[in-house]
This record gives sequence, C-alpha cells and structure tokens, in this order.
Amino acid sequence: MANRGTAWSREEVETIVADYLQMLAMQLAGQAYNKTAHRVALRSKLDARTDGSIERKHQNISAILLELRVPWIPGYKPLGNYQDLLYDVVVERMAQDARLDTLALQSVEQPAVTPTVVDYASLLVPAPVPGLVREEPARYERRQQGIKRDYLALETRNRTLGAAGEDFIVAYEQHRLHALGAKHLADRVDRVSVSKGDGLGYDVLSFEPSGRERLIEVKTTAFGREAPFFVSRSELALSQTEPAHFVLCRLFQFRQGPRMFELPGAISDNCRLDPASYVARFC
Repeated sequence: MANRGTAWSREEVETIVADYLQMLAMQLAGQAYNKTAHRVALRSKLDARTDGSIERKHQNISAILLELRVPWIPGYKPLGNYQDLLYDVVVERMAQDARLDTLALQSVEQPAVTPTVVDYASLLVPAPVPGLVREEPARYERRQQGIKRDYLALETRNRTLGAAGEDFIVAYEQHRLHALGAKHLADRVDRVSVSKGDGLGYDVLSFEPSGRERLIEVKTTAFGREAPFFVSRSELALSQTEPAHFVLCRLFQFRQGPRMFELPGAISDNCRLDPASYVARFC
C-alpha cells in the first residue's frame, strides 16, 4: 500500500539523498547511469513511496542544491516547499563528501570550447518564470553550515566558459540573420567584449533584419535552466537605459549540449535581483 501523506523519516531521507548524490557524482565524472534503475532500487528501501513521491523528493533535493550554489541533476527540475529535515541532511552529506566536492570543483573549473555542430532549431526554450524559480527565501543566506564553496561563483570566473559562450552566440546570431535573409547584417555581428573591451554592459553586437541593433549580454553556465547568474552594474544600467535594444542570452547546460533562453529589455523587469556584494568605503 502506497505511503501517502506521511512525513518522510530520517532513514528514508538519508537513503534518497545518498542515492541522488551518487547519481550526481557519476554525472560530474562523466559516467552513465540509469535514473529509472535507481528509482526502482530505491523503492525497495523506502516505506512504500510512490514513483511520484520519489520524483518530487529528487526535485526537492535539486532545489536545495540550487540554493547552495551546487551543481544538480538537470533531469530533476528544482521544486521548493520541502521539509527542513531534507535540507539538513543534504547540507550534512555535502559537508562530508570530499569526492563530490572534488568532482564539482573540477566541473566548474575545467576549460570549455565552443561547439561547432548545433541544432539551432531546438536551441531556444522558454525562460523561467520569476516567482516559480525559488518558492521560498534562500536558506543558504542564514544557514551556511557545511557549505565549502559557491560553485556558481567559481564557474563565473571560468574565462574559457565565458569566451566559449560568447563565440557561440556570435555564431548563432550569424545563423539567425542568414536564415532571415539579412546576410549583410550577419557579416557585421561583432564580439565587442574582445574588439572594444569588456565593461560596455554587453558582449555581442547583433541586429534585427530591420537593422535595429541588438546589444547582447551573454551569461553561460553548465548548470541547469534555473541557475541564478551574476549581473554587473553596467549591464543592469544598460538594460534599463536601452531596453528596446538590450537582450540577455542565457546559455545553460553548455557542456552537455547548449540550450538557451532570451530576456529582452530591462533585467530588473525579468528577474528578481538580490544584492550579492557591496563596496565598503570610508568616504
């Protein structure tokens, strides 16, 4: 008989967290695994939990890892509103798992290259909806025990990943304009972060077929679609002063096979902005 509506015990929570992190470690190590086989094996260790209940718990674990800025399994879309016990067990296991720390660190710091064979037809996906990405306040801000690193921040410093993402968008924009019959504009697409320097508030200059400029800021991650990203003051200001021209292109799952969504206009209209750092002054 299915165990519906009853709270998960600590033993059950520890069992499913251990199994999830094992799959995550295999993913980060580039090893194949079968999620269905893992779920079937889990059922025999849990208290008559349904497949749907197990799936939601996996999604809850993804949501916790997202909050902790740790890679998660993209196939399990983050889902909030989870029990505190689950959060505590995930934090405990992350603090104890040196192997996972090593794999996650290697994953975010390894060099990246720009893919040359891409199915552009399936590249674009809908953007996450603000308010559904994180359903409750971020817990890592007040309960930091056991968190070794901010892997998302470390990935942001990976210059090869950022460069590969920008080159990818240049190629995509050229393809898009060619397909729209604007070859003369495709030839003018420019990675301005290289040709003019960083700090302009955008990375790639492109165009609409009408000739209107597209000022594209590229954010690239190997994490999933819901991963937060960092925004500079100049990027935010440009998006607000040039909303008709500014487009943020978010590339995600870049190492597995890039997918992308676009956020046109002011960043503040598309995302919730949380202060991440401050400049401390004396005058």
